[in-house]
Amino acid sequence: MIKSLRLNRLELKSVREICIFRTQNFRVRSSKTSEMAPPILSLALPSETGRVLSIQSHTVQGYVGNKSAVFPLQLLGYDVDPINSVQFSNHTGYPTFKGQVLNGQQLWQLIEGLEANDLLFYTHLLTGYIGSISFLSTVLEVVSKLRSVNPKLTYVCDPVLGDEGKLYVPAELVAVYREKVVPVASMLTPNQFEAEQLTGLRIVSEQDGREACNILHAAGPSKVVITSINMDGILFLIGSHQKEKGHSPEQFKIVIPKIPAYFTGTGDLMTALLLGWSNKYPDNLDKAAELSVSSVQALLLRTLSDYEMAGYDPQSSSLEIRLIQSQDDICHPQVKYKAERYD
Repeated sequence: MIKSLRLNRLELKSVREICIFRTQNFRVRSSKTSEMAPPILSLALPSETGRVLSIQSHTVQGYVGNKSAVFPLQLLGYDVDPINSVQFSNHTGYPTFKGQVLNGQQLWQLIEGLEANDLLFYTHLLTGYIGSISFLSTVLEVVSKLRSVNPKLTYVCDPVLGDEGKLYVPAELVAVYREKVVPVASMLTPNQFEAEQLTGLRIVSEQDGREACNILHAAGPSKVVITSINMDGILFLIGSHQKEKGHSPEQFKIVIPKIPAYFTGTGDLMTALLLGWSNKYPDNLDKAAELSVSSVQALLLRTLSDYEMAGYDPQSSSLEIRLIQSQDDICHPQVKYKAERYD
């Protein structure tokens, strides 16, 4: 980790210079309205890891979307600015929920507000569930805008489409993801069903999973993690890192013990951790995946134990994850699940 952080410091030297310039520019503009305008410290003194814009859902109660992603990234040292694509009282698995949905125009207004104050410099963009073509189209505009400010922006996309053979979103979104989103993503984290939707390839073997990664590499992202593949009663992950275009990727799998319960927010958490650890270990996606899987599994086991301690049958409904209680597992995971590299 020390070696990796040193590399990040060298790379961030130019970032700091750009950020300091932007902060000074911000001071000049702001002086018209306030002679004592403070600097934006996340720009003037950027963290060693990065500054993330996370566009995901939000719930008042519980941990899904941004509620599941922002806190872990902050624990790992990132400055995170969340934009909530929806704001609901609770996740939609409850009998009822109330709230508001952000549309594409409203998203763009927020981006314009940031731009007007020279606040659009981000090292990473993270997106999760998106429910409409109009909002997804605006997200693509956001990617373009952020890369006009920082051409090295890393875009981590969790293409939330569905699971276990069922779409959660309008069918029209699949083509937009396949044709427009995948080509601009830096890292993609689909599940088995989503990888099938994006590639048109049915995944019924490990080789199929590896080939799906190859298809996605050819379309755009250098890093692909199929976060859950269920095959013959065995759950596993397949990761793939194509370090140079046209070269064979480094691929691996991690077998994940099944836990007899259903949890909400785990996919959002997993993608956030993959962003966090893969940035710290940019050339070791397998190590980043080991750390991420180990954190998630420890958190899920704690969640299961706590529900059982409270006298609740964990198989009777979906469970809210114990995120706050699992801080140590996020910051300092004990790696119990090892990657097996393919030849």
